[in-house]
Amino acid sequence: MHVIHAPRVVADSVPLGPACVAVSDGRIVGVVAGETYGGVRPDVDLPSGVLVPGLVDIQINGCFGVDFVAADPAGWKEVSRRLPETGVTSFVPTFITAPVPDLVAALRRTAALPADLGGARVLGVHVEGPFLASDRHGAHDPALLRDPSPEAVDALIEAAPGLLRMHTLAPERAGALAAIRRLVEAGVLVSVGHSDATAEQTEAAADAGARLVTHLFNAMRPLHHREPGVVGQGLTDPRLTCGLIADLHHVAAPVCRLAFAAAPGRIVLVTDAVAAAGMPPGTYDLGGQQISVDALGLPRRSDGTIAGSGLRLDAAVANVVAAGIDLRSAVDAGSRLPADILGRSDLGRIEAGAVADLVWLGDDLTARATWLAGRLGYGQLPGAVDPAAAASPAADRVLP
Repeated sequence: MHVIHAPRVVADSVPLGPACVAVSDGRIVGVVAGETYGGVRPDVDLPSGVLVPGLVDIQINGCFGVDFVAADPAGWKEVSRRLPETGVTSFVPTFITAPVPDLVAALRRTAALPADLGGARVLGVHVEGPFLASDRHGAHDPALLRDPSPEAVDALIEAAPGLLRMHTLAPERAGALAAIRRLVEAGVLVSVGHSDATAEQTEAAADAGARLVTHLFNAMRPLHHREPGVVGQGLTDPRLTCGLIADLHHVAAPVCRLAFAAAPGRIVLVTDAVAAAGMPPGTYDLGGQQISVDALGLPRRSDGTIAGSGLRLDAAVANVVAAGIDLRSAVDAGSRLPADILGRSDLGRIEAGAVADLVWLGDDLTARATWLAGRLGYGQLPGAVDPAAAASPAADRVLP
């Protein structure tokens, strides 16, 4: 057993203050408030910041120069290895709109990857499109958007059984409600997004089994006092959890506060990051389209449309805290809540029995060290003699 002490720990069983977390065989075995664990001195004593659960990103198109839909095994391994730099320990890669045969091929390529990529773990794939609204296409190619026929839906489900974990569609398209029911029956989490749906149509999607809203406020019918649209229904329907890109460009800080206030416990922080994230200015690929990074660090298509983000998930947590959200709610939105919506009660929390995915955030809430199942995947611990060893891949080093 190994014990980590931090001046603040985000865990339901202890107040937000000094606490110790005990880890054994990749699992958390206990959490206690105070400076010791049952009288046992900690193996690791973090001098500042806060210890939080591993972050879970359920919408990320790529990063570090890699676009998931076209990535080779080396690209997948590079992203898995480096995501812990941002505090992310689990993620759901997103494939944006493409012809259905291309999406099927991408799903099959992903299914052939090793189960363990050496870092952050893949929790399944999110397919965003091609069943989206033409007038809310955002960065998606409008020429490829279409209605969800039963044959197309089945092709995506059957491409790699069990791999398709999430699907975003516009519920107002012909055949969409039947598609939602078929996807839910297959165990797929359905999200409403890139949609001009009314509140009534969004409610019908929830009745059919949809449980998410993809990047709330962006690429959807906005809130209106006479027609609440996707936004109004998403914020008020207790069945719907809403993804939020909190880079403060996609959604302004006051609106982030509004979302958290309107739907407490139902806001999930996502990055919607693309290949340009974590990279210098330049031109990058997003689902076969060329995008470039502007002076604000925002990826854009040639027509000026924002195309995903360059956001890190630890930065999203910091942004909403700076916007006025309490630390525990902000951390939950980036860890426990996305894990829960995926049915992974063993992830995204610091409690006995959970996987020992942990992140040491500095006082500025930037990731300083990350453990995956108790193994150090990123960072240098206090007193570490060899920084290269401390930052070695997760598979090579065990806490402390």
